[in-house]
Amino acid sequence: MITVIIADDQPLVRQAVRDILTDGGIRVIGEAATGVDAVRAVGDDAPDVVVMDIRMPGLDGIAATAQICGGDSGGRTRVLILTTFEEDDYVVAALRAGASGFIGKGAEPDDIVDAVRVVHRGEALLSSAATRALIERSVLPQHPRPDAWESEPLRQLTEREREVLLLVAGGASNQDIAEGLVISPHTAKTHVNRIMSKLHARDRAQLVIQAYESGLVIPSRGQHD
Repeated sequence: MITVIIADDQPLVRQAVRDILTDGGIRVIGEAATGVDAVRAVGDDAPDVVVMDIRMPGLDGIAATAQICGGDSGGRTRVLILTTFEEDDYVVAALRAGASGFIGKGAEPDDIVDAVRVVHRGEALLSSAATRALIERSVLPQHPRPDAWESEPLRQLTEREREVLLLVAGGASNQDIAEGLVISPHTAKTHVNRIMSKLHARDRAQLVIQAYESGLVIPSRGQHD
């Protein structure tokens, strides 16, 4: 059973999320009202996932995420950010700190349960257009870098891995990658895992950010100008 710690400074939110996750078959093993408490709880209990609010007194959710993902439990505990889509800068900062994705506090109960399961599997909540738009606005380089593939550690990638990385950056799932490249879903997953290993990325969220920040992906600016 997936174990979770809920970090939010509002007791009513913590209780609501606890009820939702418990009803969904997920075990809540602790709660935290501050970032400091969240980091301490992860150190004590090593949960599978932390459902983390961004705005908390003292150590906020971004700083707490950085400590959790960079600490001894960093290879195990994953962070799902609770937020609203309007908080672009905060969300991208949290992804950079190591969070595996985010979900709005107004999401349906089933979506919140599914989000925890997705993050626990080592995937990331990056499939929605809102998320990709957020990343484009917040981490898009000022100028394209045609030599990006020659920089470390990108130059370590094979041609196939480069194809896969670009698809991941576009929000493609393993199934999408398999269909696009005419390979099996298992092979697609293997490629993604190898890329994460070579680029020292925790999950797909980190791959997307690296692709945008390095200049590999230059989306049309359109409505984001």
